[in-house]
Amino acid sequence: MCANVFGVLKSLFGKPFDGGKRNMDHGGQQHHQQQQQQPGPFQQFQAFQQHFQGPGPQAGGFSPGQHPALSRLDEVQREVAGLGPQVCSFSGLQSDREYRRLERELTRLLLEADKVETEGRPELQQARKRVAGEVEGLLRYLEGNATHPSRLAIEDLSQEARSLLLTGVVEPHRAGVASEIGEELVEGVQGVAMRLAQVKTGGSVPLRKARYRALTRVCAVQEVLEGRVRMRTLPLPLSEQTHASVQRINQVMVEVSGARCQLIALLMGLSGRDSCTHLARVLTEFLVELDALDVSSNAAVRNYRKQVVEEINGMLKHLDLEGEGDDTRRYDLAQNDSIREIEAIRGRVNILRGEVLRQGMAGLGAELQGLLNQLDQVDTGRNPCIREARRRAVLEVQAVITYLDLYEALCRRQESPAEEHPSHAAVWRVLASLSELQAQVLGFDGKRADKSYMVLEELLTKQLLALDAVDPQGDQMTKVARKQAVKYAQNILSYLDMKTDEWEY
Repeated sequence: MCANVFGVLKSLFGKPFDGGKRNMDHGGQQHHQQQQQQPGPFQQFQAFQQHFQGPGPQAGGFSPGQHPALSRLDEVQREVAGLGPQVCSFSGLQSDREYRRLERELTRLLLEADKVETEGRPELQQARKRVAGEVEGLLRYLEGNATHPSRLAIEDLSQEARSLLLTGVVEPHRAGVASEIGEELVEGVQGVAMRLAQVKTGGSVPLRKARYRALTRVCAVQEVLEGRVRMRTLPLPLSEQTHASVQRINQVMVEVSGARCQLIALLMGLSGRDSCTHLARVLTEFLVELDALDVSSNAAVRNYRKQVVEEINGMLKHLDLEGEGDDTRRYDLAQNDSIREIEAIRGRVNILRGEVLRQGMAGLGAELQGLLNQLDQVDTGRNPCIREARRRAVLEVQAVITYLDLYEALCRRQESPAEEHPSHAAVWRVLASLSELQAQVLGFDGKRADKSYMVLEELLTKQLLALDAVDPQGDQMTKVARKQAVKYAQNILSYLDMKTDEWEY
């Protein structure tokens, strides 16, 4: 289905679109080919869009001069072509006004096509059937995105954030109560942002837009809350006896504090009366007023005003989020510089992993450690999706490093020392099996539904059971070794799970 949508977007906009998919390896290409081979409900619309590539009045594929029915179907097709990009980019829910408009327009076109009289002629019936199929495909695509489990998950998480903020910020502000922003609220919003970053979109543009819009708002609110917590630690406000302008700056500070609550309500859709435009105008007026104050004679007051101005500017930058996911391509993180840097490092890791599995090269630890250092320096820009991409890349590097470390330890060990405790030797035997299984996990490039995945998962679970069956017999070294081996096996299972969870940025 996704492959068909990408084809539609390419034909609509005249340029290639990869949906933000990571260019992983040959396995991903095979999966893409399988998707293309499977006919989806949207393929008719894709073929229809390709039919409109050429200019001129005959671009619709019908000859209006031949029969009135074909002429009418040609008109319907052209209207469908105009709605296609809007349907493909819609990222809302069924309750949205835009959804109802698109659904109404498509239903009207479906009825218009059904009204065309074919006079029993097969060629006219076929043409009408094709147009109706194209409209039905758009209707299914529209409904499928609006009711997709990932889209509903995004809405549920957004609603969870709204509930937290309504109780902790908005309602106390409306009641005139001075509320304290605690760490619990900040951590709750941060948790929602992290779970939003984990939502899978399958490369769907509408789902990625919806996730981007929700994430930008939640992250903006998180930044506002953290800024409010920081402001409590500043030695503000100053005494009015310090300077004549301090009184007005203090008044602005109070009003800015209230505006911060309004900003949170606006970002999360909890304000029915205010608008981003109105709040931006109010904050801008504050800036103008602060700029007109003469504080040149007092450095402390000047610094005080500067902090208030920075606070206002920080709020203003969040007021242009409305429509950003639609008006820009920022939701397409494949074009993000940090993501490109991460992907370049991942590409090098893939090469090194292949060399390790083929040749067992032990001298690559320094280069792998250097790649970890590069990942630590990647600027995530407070974006949870970029942070998650970096985290996964770090785990990929660490998986190769731990495999090399265990491989070298096993090579040094060769055989059990004569005086070694039997239970300790049993743990080493399990570690040898885990090393072989980890090599298979590192080279695995399939899905969870694959038989090879289930075999690997079962074998790793058996090794955990084998470790559980080891009796330390009071030997402290065996207890520590078994605990470390259990953690090692669990890390391999987690890495296998991460490789197959189909997450994308």
